[in-house]
Order: sequence, then structure tokens, then C-alpha cells
Amino acid sequence: MNTHLHDQAEWIEPLEPALRERLEHGWAEAAKVLSPRALDHYVKGAAALRGLGRGAELVHAWLDSAPQVAREVGEDVVAELATTALALASKTSGAVIELVLTTAPMAARRLADGALFLQYLQFLNTLVALAPRGLRPMLGRLDALLGQLTLGGLRRWATWGAQAHRTHYEEQIAYFGLQSKDSQAMLQKERKGTLLVDVQRRLNMYLRALWGRDFFMRPTAGDFESREGYRSFIEDYFIHLPDAYDAVEGHTGTVAATELYRAAAAHAAAHVVYTRRPLSAEGLNPWRMALVGLVEDARVEALALARFPGLHLLWARLHATTATQHQTAGDWLNRLARALLDPAYEDAHPWIAQGRALWAEALPRLQADPHDNTVSWDIAVQLAHSYGELTRGPAFQPRTDLQTVPYRDDNRYVWAFEGFDFERAIAAGYGPPKQVRKQVNLMEFVNELEVEGAGDDAQEIWVLGTELFPYEDLDVSFNDSEGREPVLPPVHYGEWDHLIQLERPAWATVQERRPKAGDPALIDGILAEHRGLIGRMKRTLDAMQPQGVQRIRQLEDGDEIDLNAALSSLMDLRMGRQPDPRVMMRSVRQTRDISVLVLLDLSQSTNDKVAGQDHTVLELTRQACALLADAIQKVGDPFAIHGFCSDGRHDVRYWRFKDFDQPYDDLAKARLAGMAGQLSTRMGAAIRHATAALKAQRSRKKLLLVVTDGAPADVDVRDPQYLRHDTKKAVEEASRHGVATFCMSLDPRADQYVRHIFGERHLVLDRVERLPEKLPVLYAGLTR
Repeated sequence: MNTHLHDQAEWIEPLEPALRERLEHGWAEAAKVLSPRALDHYVKGAAALRGLGRGAELVHAWLDSAPQVAREVGEDVVAELATTALALASKTSGAVIELVLTTAPMAARRLADGALFLQYLQFLNTLVALAPRGLRPMLGRLDALLGQLTLGGLRRWATWGAQAHRTHYEEQIAYFGLQSKDSQAMLQKERKGTLLVDVQRRLNMYLRALWGRDFFMRPTAGDFESREGYRSFIEDYFIHLPDAYDAVEGHTGTVAATELYRAAAAHAAAHVVYTRRPLSAEGLNPWRMALVGLVEDARVEALALARFPGLHLLWARLHATTATQHQTAGDWLNRLARALLDPAYEDAHPWIAQGRALWAEALPRLQADPHDNTVSWDIAVQLAHSYGELTRGPAFQPRTDLQTVPYRDDNRYVWAFEGFDFERAIAAGYGPPKQVRKQVNLMEFVNELEVEGAGDDAQEIWVLGTELFPYEDLDVSFNDSEGREPVLPPVHYGEWDHLIQLERPAWATVQERRPKAGDPALIDGILAEHRGLIGRMKRTLDAMQPQGVQRIRQLEDGDEIDLNAALSSLMDLRMGRQPDPRVMMRSVRQTRDISVLVLLDLSQSTNDKVAGQDHTVLELTRQACALLADAIQKVGDPFAIHGFCSDGRHDVRYWRFKDFDQPYDDLAKARLAGMAGQLSTRMGAAIRHATAALKAQRSRKKLLLVVTDGAPADVDVRDPQYLRHDTKKAVEEASRHGVATFCMSLDPRADQYVRHIFGERHLVLDRVERLPEKLPVLYAGLTR
């Protein structure tokens, strides 16, 4: 993808001269922070905002703000910023959208993280529905608000005001403009002491001074519903710290929030530096894992204190547990944590004394090998065995019995190595043991085959070159009687819950299955039956095919001289007229660069007959796919035809009847002939899976064409709006990945919900029997 502005001519030409001049003036600066793909979103966003008809100032705000936002939190949010601005167009005025764009760089700078910025955009979409008249005054005071509140605090402050002044618009405006007393009171209630964005630079320098290396830190906001927030954690070598801290009480007095940040950052950095090998959780119950994590905290802190003794004061004063606390297992954990860190702490209990003794015995091992984290395992296992006998304490409750020391992380980094991430392992050059497939003769197969019904994880598979018919009196092969369809690995996708406004991670499971083959002659019969329609489409399809090399004339800058134009200009010169300077031409190769995926809803309802017709919806869908595949094959675009149905969130079934790298031959036709309708329609997971397939294509344009006969629904979902909102979210995610989604609905009553899910990119077919005729024409219109 090129970064030259003239390559975006089709999007720039509709802009007014002043906007084109502004775009040309800022293009060089934008190209410094945006990749070619992001520049494409940048230009298309300007064209889309201009198409709203809300004035040139709105487009100016976009051109100024988008590169600044990308500089602060990365270019991945640029497309979502444009999507949010366009979505707000139907809910508020152009002036408010312009204010959203002009304040976006400041919000990105204050939030300092791409994920938090995306949550901020979601918050704006929610707020405009709750308090549409409060958005403008809030954006006018956004700098002051984000200077005192975290994103979670801002959301709670705004939600309270929206609910309290739902019908009183003047009070609503005063509240969001910080003009009312209750607004100031809620601001004081929600404000945090110190924001991470204000001290992050100093923390970076502090850690670099300690360890002589850089650490990557990111803020995390988990306090949307409570003021507690997430604990710090380490993931993918990033240190995630809460986006704000208040001052806390230590055993020697109040500890400032800046000191708490230093303690948390130093502790997390010690984990990163001194954790080299994984700790196995095999055979450990939650109580033992909690003790291993506690001793592991003590190990990395002891190694850090050996190099930097001054850290002891920073960490020790945050341990406020006393020797009299013994009500819960968490109290015993906190006492042990303080005892292992602070030698001056007095606690004579036998269990605490045993912990200190085991720790003292292990110190020589740590000095010999600082990275030997099996020390933590050995000590924790012994303490777990003696806990019940020495303390007679209560049982451990994993959800409530946690360390209360505020600076320590949640210890997921200690166990993070145990999870197997297939994609990361493949990227690193690792993978599962390869399955051996061995070609054998008939005697080997009969005499030495060990397990006929072995699973898909068998180490070795024997393959016979021909079919085996074990029974003389039956014409049934071994494959037909005993063979099983191979099961591909399941793929998990998140799902959006509109009630809590959060995504449920790994909530739906897509199971790919091999499609059953039918009779390919059925597809050939469909083509023969619709020969007249194919003939009428021939001219349209011919016009869509690439025309090879074309010459573009009348250019000031080109590849070669246009002799006719040059002679005409020379004649004008000799006659004393102003010559036309456009005497160059350029040869351009016209090509189509688009991939198309047709996603078919194959739920049980497709088996219903169309009113007044003998055909079922499934039969008409099959006819339409046959004609569409024939049309796309003639044009030459890469295409795929997939289908889906579902039986609850754990079993979203997905078939590839024809994939991008497969020819459209008799096998593909047989699969189309064999497709059947069954079960339900969990559309969001299927769209996410189809989007993943399209993302793997290298085409510049990607089109996902969804054909469905009803609204998203499933057997384990009672709320009819749940899957509709999730499907809408899946469509938005596809758009962010450069996949254009279009829906053809066969439900005459679908106008309301399909518009909510797909926006304007949909077509409701009132007469289902016209589907075979309309689908190829729709493809031609969308890809022209």
C-alpha cells in the first residue's frame, strides 16, 4: 500500500478545495506517524465525515486530531475514532462531534494507552444515549476532569449525573459543566490522589536507574464498578499498574501515592528480572499456590534488597499486619509475608517461626543460584502441610483470602509460563509433536495394526493405498464402517454483553466441521435451469473483468509524452494562445484486488418452505450460491463460501464449502449440494471466524456477504437483544480490520433489527424467491 496522496484520488476528489489543501499541507506530518493502512483510514475517514454534511470544520478537526491521537496511543485506534464520530452523527449535532475530535488528542495523552482510549470512546457512545445534552459541557471541561479522575471515576461521575438529572435538562447541563454543587461533590468523591500518567515518566527513570534497563509499563483501569481497581500485574513482559492510587496507611503512618507507585513498580520489576524459569502448578491446590506466590514475592524482594538495601524501607512500611490478626487464612498470609521481609517484625507463633526458619535455610541456595525459584515451591509445600496442625486456622478461601499489601501484584506472572499458547509457540518455532503418517501394504496393515480406533492424537497413522473391504459378503469398506470425521481444533471468541457493557472473553466456541458431499450434478442442473439469467448477466460480468493496461491522458506529470497533446500545445504557442500544460500520459494496469467471503445462515428455519412456493429457503440459498459462484469465477475474484449454525455457545458449527485456496470444481459443487439446515443462529461468533479468514487474505479490499433468514438467536440465550448487540459488535470489529460487511436478509420483518446490526449496509429481500436473481447482482454492485 502506497503512502502517496495522489493514490487516494478517488477519496480526495469529492472534498472541497480548502479541505484538499489542508489535507495536502498536513500529509507529510501524518505520514510520519501513520502506516500506509492507517493513512488509508485517515483519508477515508475525512471523506466519510465530509459526507455527513455537517460542515468543513468537522473534517478539519478530524485532519488535525487523528495524527495526534496516533502519536499518543498508536494508530490502531484511528479507525475506531472515525467509526465513533460517524456513529454519533445520528445521535448528536456536528458541533458536538467536532468537540469529540478536538478533545481526542488530550484524552489520548491523559489516558496514555490504546485500550483505555477505546474504552473512553465506548463511554462516549453510552453517555450520548443516557445524557445527550451533557456531552457538550463535559467535553468542554474534559481536561480538568481527566486531570483528577481515572476513566472509571469519570464513568461513575457521569453515570450518576445522567441518572440524577435524566429529565431536568438545565440541571443536566450544569452538572456536566461542573457548575452545580452535586457535580463538585461527586467529583471530590471520585477523584484519586495520583494518576499514573502524571508519574509514569519518573517511574521509568527510577527503574532504569535501579536496573540499567527499560521496562514497559501500561495503565489498567478496573474500577468501573468499584473504587478498588485492579491490582498490578505482569503480562507479556508489560508491567500493568492501576491508573490511579490514593495515599494508604502503613504501619509507620501515611504513605503517599507516589511512594506506592515506586514500591509497586520496583516489586514488579524484580519479578521480571529474577524470574527465568516456570513454576509448575501440577499437584497444587489453591492454598499451596497462594503460599508459593507469597514465598516467590519474598524471594525476588530478597534478591533486590541484596543489590539495593534502600528498598527495604519502601516496601516494609506498607506491611501493616500485626501479630494479633488470625481470623482468616488471609491474615496468616499477611503475617507470613511481613515476617519474611522485615526481620524487626515480632511474631512468635510457631507457624510463622517455621516459615522464618525455612527461609533462613534457603538463603544459601539463593546466593548460589539467584534464579532458582524451586526454593519457593519447597518452602510453600512444607508450610502448607503444617498450617492446619500449628494454627488450627480457618480454611483458605481463594476469592477473599488475599494479601492486603497494596504494592504487590497478583502473581499471574509466576504461573504464566504454564499456559500453552499455540500461536505464540508456533511463532517462536515450537509446536506439538508431528504426527507420522506411514504408507503400508495390506499385510502390514492387517497383521501389525495396534489400535484400529485410535484417537486423533495418535503418534503414528498407517495409510493403506486402496480401500479395504474386510467382509467378503458385504460391499462396505473399512472407512465406511469404522472411519470417523476428523475434528479440527476449536477456536474461542469473546462475546459482547450489552447489559454490563463488557466483552466476555473466550465465551463462544467455533467448531469447524467437514461438509458432507452431495451430488454435483444438482449444481450443474441449477446453472442449466437459470441459463437465461446467466445470459442477461454476461454484459455486467464482462464489464467487471480487468481491462488490462489503460492510458490516462492529459496529465502534467506522467511516464511519457502524449504526442497529440504536445502537437496541440505547440500549435497554440505559435498562434499566440495559452498552451495546455497537460501533455503527459501514464499507462495504468487495471486490476481487481478484492476477496469475497459469502457466509450462509444454515439454521433450522432454512428448511421452511417459502410462502406460495414449493422451494425451501435452503434450496433457494443453494441456487443463489451456485449462480454467485459461477459469476465470481468468471470475474476472477478470490472467493469463499462458508456456512454456520449453532447449538449453544460451546458448539458453533462452521463449514467451509469452498475456500479461497480451493478451486471451484466438482468437489466444491458437491459440498454446496450437500449442505443442510439445522439448529440455531449464533451469528456474532461466525462473523468473527469469517473475519479471521478474510484477514489472512492479502487483497486490499475484503467483503463479507452474510445471507440470513432471521435474527441472531440460540438455545441458551433468552434475551433477544443479547446476540443482536454482540453481532453488531462483531461487525464493528470486522470493520476495524478492514473487512466490509453486508447483510442480505430474507426476513421481511428484519428492517428494524438488521439496520441496528449492519447500519445502512443491508438489503431486506421481501420476495425470497428472487434470491437467486438478486445475490449475483448484489455482488456486482458491491465490488464494482
